[in-house]
Amino acid sequence: MLRIVGIAVVALLLGAVGWQWHADGADAREHTLTALDPETVTHMAVSLKGLPDQRFEKRNGRWVNVDSATTDEGRAEELASLAATPVADWKPADDFDPAKVGLAPPIAVLTIDGTRIDFGEMTALGKQRYARVGQRIAFVPAQALPRAPRTQALPTTMKPVQ
Repeated sequence: MLRIVGIAVVALLLGAVGWQWHADGADAREHTLTALDPETVTHMAVSLKGLPDQRFEKRNGRWVNVDSATTDEGRAEELASLAATPVADWKPADDFDPAKVGLAPPIAVLTIDGTRIDFGEMTALGKQRYARVGQRIAFVPAQALPRAPRTQALPTTMKPVQ
């Protein structure tokens, strides 16, 4: 009888640990910009005001810029990592005027494996920025914004002035 009670207690403890692990995972996903794992992302597109759109695909474990012969893999990894950006708070999108928070039009649009993220202006207080995912607006760290691609270096040789 004592053995059956011991097994029941162990099973109950294992069940509680499993439930807590699941609840912690769900809570962590609720406090990130998307539920996507940056390591498993395979397709991205980014649009920044004043710059040409770019599309990236992961092929054989490496990022490829579909629109260019060269790829800044570090930038592609940074873009993918934005999927897991920590969120301070979520609010319904209807609570905001998109034009007043920089979301009409957005400063940047990042689409990761079909999930669209619109990045807006910084908030009035604190070092946060507005980001819209679906019908919700997140408050994310101010630096959570796709960076512009690196530009080609200026020529280093001088030509004589005539």
